[in-house]
Amino acid sequence: MNQTLDRKLRPETLFRIIGVAFFAYLFFGFMLLPCLNTLTSIFNTKNAAGERDPFAVIRFFLAGSMGKYVWNSLKLAILLVITVNVVGVSIVLLTEYFDIKGAKVLRLGYMTTMIYSGVALVTGYMFLYASDGILTTALKNAFPGINPTWFSGFNAVLFTMTFACTSNHMLFLRNAIRGIDYNTVEAARNMGAKPFKVLWKVVFPTLIPTMFSLTVMTFITGLCAMSAPTLLGYDSINPEIVRLAGSSSADEAFPQARAALLSIILAMFTIILLTVLSSYERKGHYLSVSKTKAKLQKQKITNPAANVLAHIYAYVLFIIYMTPVVMIIIFSFQTYSAIRLKKLDLKHWTLINFFGQQDYEYLTSRGKYKTRVGSISGVFSNDATLGGIRLSFILSALAAALACVIVVVACNYIFKQRNKKSGVVLEYALLFPWLLPTILICYSYRTYFNSDSIWYVGNQNLYYAQNVRFLIVMAYTVTKLPFSLRMIKASFYSIDEELEDAAKNLGAGGLRTFLRVKLPIILPSVLAVFALNFNALFTEYDMSATFASTYGTSYAMVIQAMCAEEGLYGYNVNASGRRCASTVFIMIVSGIILYLVYGVGARDLGERLEARDRRRKRREKLAALFGKGEKKTA
Repeated sequence: MNQTLDRKLRPETLFRIIGVAFFAYLFFGFMLLPCLNTLTSIFNTKNAAGERDPFAVIRFFLAGSMGKYVWNSLKLAILLVITVNVVGVSIVLLTEYFDIKGAKVLRLGYMTTMIYSGVALVTGYMFLYASDGILTTALKNAFPGINPTWFSGFNAVLFTMTFACTSNHMLFLRNAIRGIDYNTVEAARNMGAKPFKVLWKVVFPTLIPTMFSLTVMTFITGLCAMSAPTLLGYDSINPEIVRLAGSSSADEAFPQARAALLSIILAMFTIILLTVLSSYERKGHYLSVSKTKAKLQKQKITNPAANVLAHIYAYVLFIIYMTPVVMIIIFSFQTYSAIRLKKLDLKHWTLINFFGQQDYEYLTSRGKYKTRVGSISGVFSNDATLGGIRLSFILSALAAALACVIVVVACNYIFKQRNKKSGVVLEYALLFPWLLPTILICYSYRTYFNSDSIWYVGNQNLYYAQNVRFLIVMAYTVTKLPFSLRMIKASFYSIDEELEDAAKNLGAGGLRTFLRVKLPIILPSVLAVFALNFNALFTEYDMSATFASTYGTSYAMVIQAMCAEEGLYGYNVNASGRRCASTVFIMIVSGIILYLVYGVGARDLGERLEARDRRRKRREKLAALFGKGEKKTA
C-alpha cells in the first residue's frame, strides 16, 4: 500500500500529471476553442431587422466583391509556385551542380534573403523600385515618359516574393542535391547520356519529394502573403482580414464575420494541401544507390554557348539579389537629404541613422521657421524604434524558449509512449496549428479573448492594454510548435537507448535521466531551433499587425510606420535612413544567428578539430613572425 502511494507521489508522476494537464489546457484553450469560436461566428450574424441570419455572410460573399480577394490570393499562389521553383531550382543548380565560376560568391548573394525577410525585405525592394526609388528615379531622369508607379500591385508582389521565397530552396533543395550519389550520375554518363539528360533523368527524380514539399510551402506562402501585398498595394486575403478585424459594423456590413469567413477559406486550402502532402509522403520514395556512396562532383557545361548563357543568367540573378542589400547598406550611412533625393553623397557619410540626434529646422506654410528638437534620430536613439526592438526581442525570446521547452518535454513523453495512443494524440495535437493559417489563429485570439467572460484565463480581457503582449507570446508560441516538433523530434532519434538503460540501472529516476543524459545530447538541436524561431519572430509582421495595439507595436510595425510618417509636420525627417539602418541591424542579428546555427553549429567533430588545428597553426605562424621582428629590432 505504502509502496503504491510512494510510486504515485514520485516527482516523475507528479511532473507527468502537471504536463498532461498543461497540454490539455494549451490545446483546448489556445488552439481549439478560439478557432471554433471563429467558425461559429460566421453563422451568428444578424440582418438589418436584427434577426439572426446564418447565411447572410455567405450570400454577401457570393454577391459582393469578397471573392476577388480569394481569387487574387489564388492567382498569386499559383504563379508564385512557378516563378519560385524556376528561380529556386536554377540558383541551387548553378551553385551546387554545375561548374560555374565564382559559385561561392554567387551562393552568398542568393542566400541574402535568409538574413532579412518580411517587411524589411519588401521595404528594401521599395527603396529601389518604388515611385521615388533609386532605380525608378534614375529611369525617370533617363526616360521621362516612364510610369513612376510601375512597381506596385500584382507584378510588384510577384517579383518581390519570387526572390524572397527562394531561401527554402537554398536550405532544403541544396541539401538534397548534395546528398545525391555521384556513382549514379557517373554511370549514366558512361552509358552515353548527355549532361542535361542526366540532369533530367537521374538527378531530378531524386529531388521530387523535396520539390513537392517546397511547392506546397510556396503555395501556402503565396496564399497567406501579408507584408508584400500590404506595402505594394495588392488586394489579397490576409490584408483584407486585418482590415476587417479593425473595422466595425457602423463602417460596413458585419466585418468581423467576413474576416472569419476569409480565415476559414484560408484554413480549408491549407488543410487540403497538407492532406495531399501527407498522402504523398506515405507512399514512400526510394532510390537505388551503390553501397559506397560517392560525393557529388560539379558538372561542366560542355556547350560553349550554353556555358556563357548560364554564367550570364547566374550573375544577373546575383545582381537582382544583391542590389537591394548593397544599396540599403550604403544609404544607411547617408544624410536624410541624400536619401530623400535618392542620390549618393560620397562627401558626407554619417552615423546619425544609427546613433545620435539632431534638431531639424523647417519653413512652415506661414513663412516662419520652426525647430523640431531631436527630429533627426538614429535607430538606437529613437524612442519608438528602441521600444519596438525591446518589445520584439523580449516577446520573441519568450515565445521561442517556451515553444522549445514544451516540445522537448512533449518529445520525451512521445518517445516513452511511442506504442501507445496517448503519445500519438499528443503529437497530432502539437501539429494541429499547421492545419490552420497563421492569420486565422491570430484573428481567433483577437476576437475570442477580447472579452471579460473567459473563465480559464481568469476572466481577463487579454486584448486589453498590456495583456495583449501575453496574447502575442501565446500566438507566437502556438504557431512555432509544429516546426519545433519536427526539428527536435529528429534529434531524439540520435539518443542511444542503452544510455538510458544504463542510467536506470544506476538508480537514476526518469526526471534525472532526462536532465543528466538526454538533454545534453539534444541541447545543440534545441538551441538551433530556438535561434531559428527567434530569428523568424523578431522581424515578424503578419501576427503583430493582427494584434495592432499601442501596447503591442512590434519592431516590424515600427519600421512600416516610418514609411508613412516621414517628414510629416517636421517629425521623423530621416525615417527612410532609419529604416535602412534598421534593416542593416536585422541583417546583422539574423546573420550572426544563422552563422551560429548553420556555420559553427553544423560542424561535426572532425570539422571542429580541423578548425581548431588551423587556428593553432595561424597562432604559431603569427608568433613566429612577431618573434623574427623582435630579433631584427634587437
